[in-house]
Amino acid sequence: MPVFTKQNRYWRLDRKISRALGFPLCVMLCTASLGATAFADSFSTEQRSEIVQIVRDAMVKDPTILQDAISAWKADQQHQQEVTNRQAIAANRPQIYNAMDPSVGPAKANVTVIEFYDPRCPYCRQVDPMLSLWQQHDPDLRIVYKDLPILGPPSVIGSQAALAAERQGAYMPFRAALMASPPNIDSAMVHRISDELGLNWTKLQKDMNDPAIAQRLADNEQLAQKLGIQGTPGFVVGDQLVVGSSLTDVQAAADAARKSAKQ
Repeated sequence: MPVFTKQNRYWRLDRKISRALGFPLCVMLCTASLGATAFADSFSTEQRSEIVQIVRDAMVKDPTILQDAISAWKADQQHQQEVTNRQAIAANRPQIYNAMDPSVGPAKANVTVIEFYDPRCPYCRQVDPMLSLWQQHDPDLRIVYKDLPILGPPSVIGSQAALAAERQGAYMPFRAALMASPPNIDSAMVHRISDELGLNWTKLQKDMNDPAIAQRLADNEQLAQKLGIQGTPGFVVGDQLVVGSSLTDVQAAADAARKSAKQ
């Protein structure tokens, strides 16, 4: 137990605290979490109060202590989230890599990017041309599309129509036309695109209302929830989850997946 004298209390406390709790102590003290087991076992109430004052004085003199503690806490939280993501991806791999999903690129590509997207999502529309260009210039890249219409009924209409068009071999051109059109998707827009692509409009309408398509969309939503995807676009690449429209982040995940596969 530390001996608290005016001469030695600071450095002895510092050594004791470092051994017991490590660097995140500052955050714990600031949030008044003094009831933690490590503290209760090591220090009396009077000693814990003194520790609080010592740390407060130190942070006043050097605010970077708190900044460093927060950075360490954030890094730990990010690490924990990455572990959770990897576990969720591993647990749902058969649903993630569903052979029925539309895709572009070779089936045996050395990296596969799974995109959860909403046809009306502005961020999905922003990254889509860059994804297409990347795929065109990377012969070993496969992109799989999972329709996730979360932005209301117009999104549902668009996703239903794209999956219905897939039954006529036209998912990709139909999807491209949707993504290039105004976001207020309705039946008239779907009809126009169908005519422009030379599809059977009667069949498309019927297939849009097929319960099997509704089930596919429901399955995608359920899978997104299991993976912790709360918005679009969301990407699964290897054992990583990338949320947002940063192509740089998606490509970095693809590079990591390729590197891991070679090991």
